Amino acid sequence: MSDLDDYQRRIAAALDRIGQAMARPAPAQGGDELARLTRALETEKAKSQQLDERLRALKSRDGAASQDFEEKVEVLTRQLDVQGLELQRMRKTTIALREQLRALNEATLNGGAEGAAINKALLAELEALRATRASEAAELDEILSELTPLVQEAVENA
Repeated sequence: MSDLDDYQRRIAAALDRIGQAMARPAPAQGGDELARLTRALETEKAKSQQLDERLRALKSRDGAASQDFEEKVEVLTRQLDVQGLELQRMRKTTIALREQLRALNEATLNGGAEGAAINKALLAELEALRATRASEAAELDEILSELTPLVQEAVENA
């Protein structure tokens, strides 16, 4: 990018010098010099336009790449949020399951477990399985979101 800026400054300076030379009255025998300077001016204008077009193309490409990057960061942030929520749910469920199992063990050691204690333990275990499934589903969604662009690119190139 800095090379393009340097070229652009040099071309602008050359165009100014040529413009100043053309503004001065030319002697009669300087017609050839004027034609040469006019051709040089046209050449420099064409180069300047090409450089401007290249600079615009680079800026638009950089803008598109930046936008793609920001979109990917957003998607990854959302996925991380979902996984964080699922991890919290799993922790809470695991704690509840441990408590129910502890209570069930105590009840068993004290002469038998009640049906309500067994039901609570089974419900806690069921919730733990649901939390595990939700966490795995979030992980699969993340994997699919990463694979989808690769598959689309492979299909387009095939």
